Amino acid sequence: MSAALTLAAPDHLEKLDALVAAFHQEAGITLAAEARRKGIVPLLEGSPHGAAYLIGPPRAPIGYLVVTFGWSLEFGGLDGFIDEIFVRPGVRGRGIASETLLALPRALASAGLKVLHLEVDRSAEDRHRLYQRAGFKPRENYMLMTKTF
Repeated sequence: MSAALTLAAPDHLEKLDALVAAFHQEAGITLAAEARRKGIVPLLEGSPHGAAYLIGPPRAPIGYLVVTFGWSLEFGGLDGFIDEIFVRPGVRGRGIASETLLALPRALASAGLKVLHLEVDRSAEDRHRLYQRAGFKPRENYMLMTKTF
């Protein structure tokens, strides 16, 4: 099974929305379907703030990844944040997420991306190992903090 990445486009909305809904249900994220779609559509229409990728064949994707973009003086330019990554439960454990996380930086480096960040549950040791295998490291003395408004 391949972790080929396809930049999602407007005609992928239904497939991507179904995958996002599955991830949100699994993760306990409560978001109305209309709000979820309002978050997805700009990414499919070329928003400069982020991109959505289908994992696997676009006609029958096995997962997705959303990356958002910002700017970092510390890292010298464009940075990315993996907002969500999801692989269907039936195909997990085959290295698909690892392959995806290794392919994404290569795909985005040509666009000037300098660094890629992600957030992980402190208690999710299996995900810690996955992300470390893909080259992500915890930053000593740093903690992600969030303010919602």
